[in-house]
Amino acid sequence: MYLTDERWRELLRIRATDPAAVERAYTKRVRRPNLLGNKDTLFLVAADHPARGALGVGSDRTAMADRRTLLERLLIALAHPAVDGVLGSPDVVEELLLLDALDDKVVIGSMNRGGLAGAEWEIDDRFTGYDADALVRFRLDGGKMLLRLDDADPGTIPTLHACAQAVSELAAHGLMAMVEPLPYHRDESGALVMARDAPALSRAITVASGLGVTSAYTWLKIPAPQDTSVLDATTLPVLVLGGAPSGDPAADLASWGGALRHDVVRGLVVGRTLLYPPDGDVAAAVDAAARLLQAAR
Repeated sequence: MYLTDERWRELLRIRATDPAAVERAYTKRVRRPNLLGNKDTLFLVAADHPARGALGVGSDRTAMADRRTLLERLLIALAHPAVDGVLGSPDVVEELLLLDALDDKVVIGSMNRGGLAGAEWEIDDRFTGYDADALVRFRLDGGKMLLRLDDADPGTIPTLHACAQAVSELAAHGLMAMVEPLPYHRDESGALVMARDAPALSRAITVASGLGVTSAYTWLKIPAPQDTSVLDATTLPVLVLGGAPSGDPAADLASWGGALRHDVVRGLVVGRTLLYPPDGDVAAAVDAAARLLQAAR
């Protein structure tokens, strides 16, 4: 229905024979006038995981590796009227553009994908995707950056510096800078573990809020905290991060509810939880999240 054999073959043909079609698609995309629609909320689907090698969903370590399946699931999600747009790496955004799926949608480009999942240098998250100049040139609506903070890992420093520079550059062009600050530490085995306690999350929020020469265009992307007082640490607009699916969609949705009711929260950014639900029904998963957001706001 969404990605027929004919439509898929045409995408592959364009990729191989007409690379200039990508820039034409950027140019002709119909932009919507503001980030927040009439609902005063923002509901984005995230699709930048593959660009840093994060392909797993549950026990399937390569679930997101099949690009046709990923694109079809994204098309289903973007067709829902409550979904405002997408957060993606350049390859995914361009494929959706070539499939005419992004008119009147918010499109946020993913900027730093160099901290490959599981790599020894993962905290040193180099900017290997969009940069501010490209986001302006391609007429996108903002840029997203991941900022993992590990006080014991010197890779935090270049990432922190690069994020601050990106915030300043995006603000100079009046574009949203979506910063995702996440506190991390390494366990006894050396594996990276995210800290979910309130003090660590509050500290990460305050660090991200102060990046760059101005915070006027900064938004934060924060995992839904159990203790919603964490969100009292900022006046910046916040989008709640859906995170990796737990296998229990009802529990996942319930875990976002409290955060969505906080005054600074403006919406949701959800990826694998919605695109790869256990029952495979993407439309139903998106609809359930949309109803939750509507009820909370």
